[in-house]
Amino acid sequence: MMKKVIYGAVCIVLAFIGVLLAVNFLGPLLVDQPKYIYYGAIALIGIIMAALGVLLAPRLGKVFEKNTEKIVAGFSAMSTAELISRIIGLITGLVIASLMSVFFARIDIVGPYIAIVFALLLVYLGWRVGGKIGTDGIHFRSREPHPAAPRPSPARRSRSAETAEKKWQCPPKILDTSVIIDGRIADIYRTGFLEGELVIANFVLEELRHIADSSDNLKRNRGRSGLDTLNRLREQFSANITISEQDYPKLAEVDSKLLRLAQEMNGVVVTNDFNLNKVARLQGMTVLNINELANAVKPIVLPGEEMSALVIKEGKEANQGVAYLDDGTMIVVENGVRYVGMQIFVIVTSILQTAAGRMIFARPKLDKKGQVIEIKNEYHRQ
Repeated sequence: MMKKVIYGAVCIVLAFIGVLLAVNFLGPLLVDQPKYIYYGAIALIGIIMAALGVLLAPRLGKVFEKNTEKIVAGFSAMSTAELISRIIGLITGLVIASLMSVFFARIDIVGPYIAIVFALLLVYLGWRVGGKIGTDGIHFRSREPHPAAPRPSPARRSRSAETAEKKWQCPPKILDTSVIIDGRIADIYRTGFLEGELVIANFVLEELRHIADSSDNLKRNRGRSGLDTLNRLREQFSANITISEQDYPKLAEVDSKLLRLAQEMNGVVVTNDFNLNKVARLQGMTVLNINELANAVKPIVLPGEEMSALVIKEGKEANQGVAYLDDGTMIVVENGVRYVGMQIFVIVTSILQTAAGRMIFARPKLDKKGQVIEIKNEYHRQ
């Protein structure tokens, strides 16, 4: 509905501009012509401009939507002090421009146009100067407490200063598209094992939006899952989420832009992408890989340890059975093909750690009669 309103407004505005141009410039040339020629020419130009609006409206709508998203993201990323400083600078520029317009009004013909240009320049200058002041130096502080008011203890002040210094020194975490789609970053950040500011680049959001709009169902679902993850992070940790507008038009790949952004911000790349992980470490950058973290926190299993396993299928080698732990770790059971569908006790013989994860090799636990020990009343033979 909003798009139709925008398209209609563009057509009306262009038609109105066409009529004004025809009246002001074409009208004097047709003043001696019959009225139907005069009004017909003006109406024709208005129709042509309206048709031009129909052609340009989709592109102008996309440009308007894209710029609106950038403006909203920019305002969301501003601190309160910076936003207030920018507004004060903008108002100051408008006041100065209104005062100067009195002098420009005395200039014939070009005076009003000079006043408009001067006002735009002052407004832009006030906005930029206010943002610079709000970012660099001026912080809005509350008044000092009354002398009779209780002051925090030295130990509490020391802990607060230490916490603030720690937060300041903690490098920002730049999120990759893969780790946003994965979704586990929200749970990890919620537990407190990952600290600092989370930075989401605008070009990463753009890539995520393209994935969410894909015609492929799997890609579309993954993209929407990533957007849901960002919404959860924004709702729970809005103060620690920053949207970066920095872009690098000369770099075509998103991974290259992400690495450049991390270098400029002295940040840490958070990703699940194996290739991006390797490239970043070759460049001497710090990388956090969620898959490596997941492998690191898996429970430790030692050779000789007993556990229960549900053998669900045959293995690749002869007489092997395959089972899985709750975290997805594969258990290869020697001579376990005969126990497919059974929950049995196994004894760990060895552990193999690979880049893809961990594999556990085990053998069935036998009783004194040489029979496998099956766990009954929970699972039955399929």
